[in-house]
Amino acid sequence: MTEQLAFEAFDPPPPPTDRLFFAVFPSAEAATQTAALASQIRAERGIRNKVLAADRFHITLYHLGDYPGLPAEIVAAASASAEALEMAPFEVTLDRVVSFKGRPGNRPLVLTGEEGVAPLKAFHAALGASMMKTELGRWVRPRFNPHLTLLYSGHEMAEKMVAPVRWLAREFVLVHSELGRTKHNILRRWPLRG
Repeated sequence: MTEQLAFEAFDPPPPPTDRLFFAVFPSAEAATQTAALASQIRAERGIRNKVLAADRFHITLYHLGDYPGLPAEIVAAASASAEALEMAPFEVTLDRVVSFKGRPGNRPLVLTGEEGVAPLKAFHAALGASMMKTELGRWVRPRFNPHLTLLYSGHEMAEKMVAPVRWLAREFVLVHSELGRTKHNILRRWPLRG
């Protein structure tokens, strides 16, 4: 019996299949504008990789971990954190494109901003403060570089100003991503009010 318990202690944990994160999605109009911008850059640069689907465009606020299955306790803690937050809708403005570092041949090309993301940074800080009151505090990081990924490519692109993409963020969501399946399920939505 003791030998069997010792053997089982060395079994590797099951691989993660599910990811959870808080996010803000652009409006339908902003997503369409973003897709057109990404396609234009792709054509200008001769990038072969596809633009992400417009319905997958988002700005991640907080990554809440990868798990082998959907952890009900993390979903409950995320819901508690989100429900305790009261903030008014805010405008997001993204006006520059740049490549982030990534795996060779798989660099994210992102849409980001400067002054236009200040309200988003304030919201991120408020959500983080709410998360600190739950078991989600371990995921709170003060550093936040808001960005929306357009595509992945081997091309490197220096920062370039573009026509601003704007929208009024009226809600934030908890997303369940099925790893390896490029599938995002919105588990909960919280309207911004205040």
